[in-house]
Amino acid sequence: MRGLTRDRLWAIAVLLPSVILLGVFVYGFIGRTVYVSLTDWGNDPAQALAANPVIQWVGLANYQELFSGFLQGRFRQELVSTIFFTLFFILGCLGLGLGLAMILDRNPKGEGLWRTIFLFPMSLSFIVTGTIWRWMLQPQGGVNQIPTVVGGQPGTFSWLSSTEAIWKFDWNRLPLMTAVVVAVVLGVIALRALRVAQRPRALVAGLCALMLLAWALFVGPNLKLLAAPELHGFNLALIGIIIAAVWQMSGYTMALYLAGLRGIPEEIREAARVDGATDAQMYRRVIFPLLAPITLSAMIILGHISLKIFDLVYAMSGPDNTFTSVPALNMYLTSFRQNQFALGAAIGTILLLLVAFVIVPYLASAFRTEESH
Repeated sequence: MRGLTRDRLWAIAVLLPSVILLGVFVYGFIGRTVYVSLTDWGNDPAQALAANPVIQWVGLANYQELFSGFLQGRFRQELVSTIFFTLFFILGCLGLGLGLAMILDRNPKGEGLWRTIFLFPMSLSFIVTGTIWRWMLQPQGGVNQIPTVVGGQPGTFSWLSSTEAIWKFDWNRLPLMTAVVVAVVLGVIALRALRVAQRPRALVAGLCALMLLAWALFVGPNLKLLAAPELHGFNLALIGIIIAAVWQMSGYTMALYLAGLRGIPEEIREAARVDGATDAQMYRRVIFPLLAPITLSAMIILGHISLKIFDLVYAMSGPDNTFTSVPALNMYLTSFRQNQFALGAAIGTILLLLVAFVIVPYLASAFRTEESH
C-alpha cells in the first residue's frame, strides 16, 4: 500500500509540470483569446497599441460583425472557400493515397524506391511546397507551357490569379442550408441507431431532425443575415492551392492505407476468392470496409490541417489575394497589420470551434471504444 502511494506521488510529481504548462500556455491562452474576442480592443486605433489600453466589453458584437457586417464580406468568402478547400483536399488525398497504396500493395518492382518518392513531399514544409508550386503555376510559364512540348498552344488558365467563381449561393441562405444539412446528418444517425436497437438515441436524433426541418421550412426562408444578397462560391484560384496541398499530403494517406492493407490477413482474401469474389468485389465488400477506421482517422487529421491552413496559401498567393484567402490568413492580417485584436481573436475563436467540431466527436468515439474493450 505504501509503495502504491509512493508510485502515485511520483506520477503526480512527473506529470504536474506538464499539466501546469499545458493549462497556462494552451487552455489559458485559449481562454484569453475568447475573452479578448468579446471586447472592443483595437476598434479605436489610439487604444490598440497603448501601454494601458481602455478595453470595453461588447459581448458577441465582433461575431455579429463577422457574419453580418457590411465590411466583412472577405471573411464570409473565406469561410466558404475553406469548406470547398477542405472537401476537395480530403477527397483528393484519400483518393490518390488509396490508389497509390493499392498499387504498392501488389509488390511492384522497386517498391521501396516508389514508396520513398511518394512519401518525399510530406517531408517538405508548406512554405517550400508553396514556393515550388507558385513557380509551376505562373500563368505565363510552368504547367501552362506543357502543351508546347508536343507542338500545342500554351495553356491560358490563370491558376492563382483567376477571379472566376462557380457554385455561388446567397449568404442569406446559410442558416437554411445549415439547418437542412444538420437535419440530414441527424436523420442518418437516427436510422443507424435504429439498426442497432438504440431506440432512445434514435428518438432524440429523429425529433431534433424533424424540428430543424420544420424550422427550415417555416422560418429559414424569411431569415436575412444581410440587407442585400451577397453571393459566395468556389473561387477557381483555389484549384492550384488544392493541387499543391494534395501533392504534399497524399503520401501520408498512402502510408496509412498501405499499413492497413498489409495488416489484412491473407486468409481473408483467400476466403473471398474461394467464395468466387472478383478483385473488384473483394475490395468493395471486404477490404474497403476493413479500411474504414483508417479512412476516418485520415479524414480527421486532414480536416484539421485544412481548417487552419495558412503558410501554404501565404507562400503561393500572398496575403492580399482575396480570391485565395482563408480565415487563418485573415486572422493574421486583422490582428497584426490592422491591430484589431478583438476582431482577430473572434476569427481565431471561430477557427477553434470549427476544429473542435471535427476533433471532439472523433475523440469521444475513440474513448468510448477504449472503454468498451
